[in-house]
Amino acid sequence: MTKSNHRSWLWVPGLILVLLMTACSSSSSSTSASASATATGSAGQKPATSDTIVIKNFMFSPASIAVSPGAVVTVKNEDSVAHTLTDKADQKIFNTGSVSPGQSKTFKAPDKPGSYPFFCTIHQYMTGTLVVR
Repeated sequence: MTKSNHRSWLWVPGLILVLLMTACSSSSSSTSASASATATGSAGQKPATSDTIVIKNFMFSPASIAVSPGAVVTVKNEDSVAHTLTDKADQKIFNTGSVSPGQSKTFKAPDKPGSYPFFCTIHQYMTGTLVVR
């Protein structure tokens, strides 16, 4: 090979490096875009929220929670004793029954908007409010 032939091949490693860097940055961008779309939902919609009430230290957290009509609400018991989450209305609109330590149960929120006080039937000083909007 002559000197001019050696020089003409010098651009090949540079071109490969540029192509690799372009492919990597393109892959990163599409991954970020996908993660962003997953986090925000399709068409820029907000992600589904988690309607969860945690029982810990003989308290409901949050003590007041707003949910959509008919939402599924999860109740997690992180205490060392059983609890319930029961509405205070005479109609018994929702009731988890006994939730053992470390366990979770779900219930369906009422379809009618309003404020629904609740309590633990075992420890009646534990209270909270479910707000359906």
